Parts: sequence; structure tokens; C-alpha cells
Amino acid sequence: MRLLMNLLWFVFGGWISGTLWLFAGLLLAVTVVGLPWTPAAFRMAGFSYWPFGKVVVDRDIGASSLVLNILWLILAGWWLALHHLALAMALAVTIIGIPFAWQHVKLAVLSLTPVGKAVVEA
Repeated sequence: MRLLMNLLWFVFGGWISGTLWLFAGLLLAVTVVGLPWTPAAFRMAGFSYWPFGKVVVDRDIGASSLVLNILWLILAGWWLALHHLALAMALAVTIIGIPFAWQHVKLAVLSLTPVGKAVVEA
């Protein structure tokens, strides 16, 4: 069931989200200022491609993660989370869309503070 849901997710939009996060990670890697957020963007890309059967857990709660997450939240995190929440609300209107809405909620949480998080199998 997990494979089927991941395939449906990928075909109906997950590939767009994952690819955009991949390009964002590459763009962040090119700049010196964006380099600390590059691993988080790649983590988001992988999670955006295949989110079913995975959960987000805290990995590192150090001072550097806190500072990077605060900057991320101010500059990009809040509007990315709003985007995912808007998609989740639109998908939750139908019964078929509820599992996909839940994945957007998980992506919204991860997009708020991605530094110091890990994506693991459920």
C-alpha cells in the first residue's frame, strides 16, 4: 500500500515538489551564504518525492541548528508552510485526498524548521 501511495503521490505532483527542492538545494550549494541550508533542502527533496511511510524526527538540537532554523523561518519557512497547508486544505475536501493532505501537513512542519531534522522510515 505504501508503494502504491508513493507512486500516486509522485505521478500527481510529488515529482514537481521534489525536483524544485533539489534545484533549490543546488542553488543554495552554489552560494556561500546558502551552504548551511543545502543538506536540509536535499532532505526535503527526498521526502517530497516519497513521503509515505516516513516520519520526521529531531536529529540535532544544537545552537547552530537553532540559529539556522530561525533565519530559515523568517526568510522562507513560513510561506512554504502556508503553501503546503493551503494544498492540504484543498486536498482534505475529498475523502480520496485525505492521505495526500496529511503528507502536505508533514511537509509543512518540515519546511518550518528543516535544519536538524531527519526523515526516517515509520
